[in-house]
Amino acid sequence: MKSRLTALMLSSALVLSGAGMAGAQEKLDKNVKIGVLTDMSGLYSDISGAGAVLATQMAVEDSGLREKGWKIDVISADHQLKPDVTAAIARQWADVENVDAYVDVVASSTALALNPIAVEKNRVHLNSGAATSALTGKSCTPNTVHWAYDTYEVANGTGKAVTKAGGDTWFFITADYAFGVALEGDTRAVVEKNGGKVLGGVKHPLNSSDFSSFLLQAQSSKAKIIGLANAGGDTTNAVKQAAEFGIVQGGQKLASLLLFITDVHSLGLKVANGLQLTESFYWDTNDGTRNFSKRFAARMKNGAMPSMVQAGDYASTLHYLKALEALGGNPHDGVKAVAKMKELPTDDPLFGKGVVRADGRKIHPAYLFEVKKPEESKGPWDYYKLVTTIPAEEAFRPLSESDCPLVKK
Repeated sequence: MKSRLTALMLSSALVLSGAGMAGAQEKLDKNVKIGVLTDMSGLYSDISGAGAVLATQMAVEDSGLREKGWKIDVISADHQLKPDVTAAIARQWADVENVDAYVDVVASSTALALNPIAVEKNRVHLNSGAATSALTGKSCTPNTVHWAYDTYEVANGTGKAVTKAGGDTWFFITADYAFGVALEGDTRAVVEKNGGKVLGGVKHPLNSSDFSSFLLQAQSSKAKIIGLANAGGDTTNAVKQAAEFGIVQGGQKLASLLLFITDVHSLGLKVANGLQLTESFYWDTNDGTRNFSKRFAARMKNGAMPSMVQAGDYASTLHYLKALEALGGNPHDGVKAVAKMKELPTDDPLFGKGVVRADGRKIHPAYLFEVKKPEESKGPWDYYKLVTTIPAEEAFRPLSESDCPLVKK
């Protein structure tokens, strides 16, 4: 009797277990909604904006999942570089639109505003637009993957190279928000570690049109290097006005700590030549980058080549979709999806082979470039010459120095 009862209990347990497994499997489906939250018309629209949406759409197309029966939708919105607008859209997308993943989220302030919402709603946050290294540091989450670049990488690349080349005194002109503060802080650390000295600095409001007073302070500091800890239109405005002030002719040099190919295009080679910058993507690096970039440019209204941010949007979305396919479907669970992204090695035509670390940081090589002189350029968008390659394990902050709570010491 006892053995019969045990058998019945075991049978019941197996039935319940099977029902539970079936229930878990039923939660997996082949429906995915991706939301590109970006800057459509503001300071960073050239490096993200419509190009970020296109890059994400191209990743969906190139994944081949639609041909396998998956339904994948891409929607987009303009967060206007405002954290409160970002938060409102993110919540509405989660609660009403059933968005599974947020992509791009250019600007550090907006990214940091979205990060806790991605955790609360258990969505995936694929960030390529924000620079702050806090996304994989003290503000890291199990829902976040940070692709492309961060302030540690660009500071470690440009800051170290310029300081070692003799630029051992610095003055910073810094955008007065999370990104600028982080970029200046990371660069200061690199400069001082390599024997340099910071003589001073000044902060400017986001989206400034007049840099005259800031440049005058930089001139009077007598620093060899004026470090521009800003991005987008702020950087191009500062570089243009520095040329008008004759700063370089006066013996000082500019270090644009975060410069994108779209900025160089806007400035023109006559103004931008000689500037050194660190990027992890350049359209003319190899056959894979060239093939994608030419397809991308053909679909852009202005014919622009992709920025590092847009390349990151493509690659991160592609890897996310690979992770969902490996899971056998979409669990609609951000933590599970990101865990699978970390488990699978990355491999795409834009960044090559790599990994997503425990802190959510995607690592790959970085490149120190110098902007060509007009006579060195062979045609449109042929702007960079390679100075050196920074190995992946050196480009980003070591896990041993991480303050990410997900990292075991």
